[in-house]
Amino acid sequence: MNTQSSTQGAVNARLAAIRQVMNREGVDALLVPSADPHLSEYLPEYWQGRQWLSGFQGSVGTLIVTPEFAGLWADSRYWEQAEKELAGSSIQLMKLQPGKPGPLDWLAEQVPEGGAVAVDGAVMALASARQLAERLTARNARLLTKNDLLAQVWNDRPELPGNPVYQHLPPEATVSRAEKLARLRQTLRERGADWHFIATLDDIAWLFNLRGSDVSYNPVFVSFALVGQEKAILFVAPSKLDASLCQALEADGIEVRDYTAIHAALAAVPGGDSLLIDAARVTQGLIDNLSSEVRLVEGINPTTLAKSQKSTQDLDHIRNAMEQDGAALCEFFAWLEVALGRESVTELTIDEQLSAARARRPGFVSLSFSTIAAFNANGAMPHYRATEASHARIEGDGLLLIDSGGQYLGGTTDITRMVPIGIPSLEQKQDCTRVLKGVIALSRARFPRGILSPLLDAIARAPIWADQVDYGHGTGHGVGYFMNVHEGPQVIAYQAATAPQTAMQAGMITSIEPGTYRPGQWGVRIENLVFNREAGSSEFGDFLEFETLTLCPIDTRCLLSEQLSEQERSWLNGYHQLVRERLAPLLDGAALQWLRARTQAL
Repeated sequence: MNTQSSTQGAVNARLAAIRQVMNREGVDALLVPSADPHLSEYLPEYWQGRQWLSGFQGSVGTLIVTPEFAGLWADSRYWEQAEKELAGSSIQLMKLQPGKPGPLDWLAEQVPEGGAVAVDGAVMALASARQLAERLTARNARLLTKNDLLAQVWNDRPELPGNPVYQHLPPEATVSRAEKLARLRQTLRERGADWHFIATLDDIAWLFNLRGSDVSYNPVFVSFALVGQEKAILFVAPSKLDASLCQALEADGIEVRDYTAIHAALAAVPGGDSLLIDAARVTQGLIDNLSSEVRLVEGINPTTLAKSQKSTQDLDHIRNAMEQDGAALCEFFAWLEVALGRESVTELTIDEQLSAARARRPGFVSLSFSTIAAFNANGAMPHYRATEASHARIEGDGLLLIDSGGQYLGGTTDITRMVPIGIPSLEQKQDCTRVLKGVIALSRARFPRGILSPLLDAIARAPIWADQVDYGHGTGHGVGYFMNVHEGPQVIAYQAATAPQTAMQAGMITSIEPGTYRPGQWGVRIENLVFNREAGSSEFGDFLEFETLTLCPIDTRCLLSEQLSEQERSWLNGYHQLVRERLAPLLDGAALQWLRARTQAL
């Protein structure tokens, strides 16, 4: 039996087991989101129930199981991957598309009158649970959130992560935790809240100037926080903290309690007190612990807004991290050009060599996400990952897409570059050129301070739409400061809601990464990180513009330079001059020669 058949045999057996539990509990549908009690993007293995039950390895997806049906909802980034990984199972891929029912819509329409939907409330956002419960009530159906049905069949469930927590220290930590807590408490007073409950791991790590490694690629640790005017409580497994860290936290007035004590602490919030929560960032199961007399004050976590706006001092460290990251990339690309045609190079080799180049750089901590090295057809899957069982050798003609990033003590990087292999086709060069036009268009834009970030998406897409081409993912996401590579509140994607908190403010770091994907053929994506800086004021108000932070040549051999306008050519030449000036002092030998060759003016 091959590996795929074995995996799907296990998946079908697990589905049969969970259906027995559903029958016993009187459940008509089971909802299994890709989530944990912290609503993280990347999950510790303990909470990867959707992956375990479905066999789908993608980081985002929602599974629904009924007695007669099983469906996995995923967006266009994962369609090819899901079709491969679900093949042979009884799970149907449900493609998330505008105008088609999402998983909650499907449940609201399909659950029988008077039926019951079960979900582990500990991992379902309060806002989503409210929405679903309201829609089910209209059908006289119920939402059950008290029990984790998976726990009854997941016998080899992994343990919770137990990695140590450490301090993010000056000079890279430019604001003390005491000052951050003081600012948060001022916001609580302004909002009329006695307490603030935080479940999101990046907010907690940022607030307390702590880091960890409980979640792959994100320097965070499993924890909760409860902050009042007189005390701040950090809920984390005591074994993660050494004595000196405990003393440092105590000196700043922070009490440490066990991770599992959060339920009792929420239950102990006095009736009549007010608690600030972000309903999209806490789960139903946690809020169920509160007394009905606690008054909820709802709004975005103040720390989410605060950490998105990097200071001038932060940006000094970020620029340095970008230089080190760019130098590592130059060393890697210099190696790649020599290695191609002389030795066997695969997508796995690229990951290994690029990771090693970053690891040699000062301040490097880890990768910021799993490297995507995708040759030709594999590049058509935006979240492709090569494995030992399935990967491509880099040979022949075509395009190699490399999307990678690093975590440094002074910043987080995320970059995508296209590499020509042999002789790329005219169509491939056209796609690369068109995508670069989108990058340049948005990189050059000026816009009013406070504009809602999803509205900027059309600027990058316009040169791509002009040729009746499009891509299914967003154009940009926020990026943390030695923190999650994906962070809010801003997002450049027309598919996203234009909520007030998505307003663009000075100091925010965002990716610009338009693309084009041709299934079974190739994919193109070019990505830089930019930050919002002041662009001056006029009678029409204050304006912002982008400064490009990422420092690495864009390979002009993938382009049709004659299709670039004079303004686009000027931008690219200016960018390459900046890259050469900033990176040359950090390089020598073959890497320096490569940098000079790849930054020649058009």
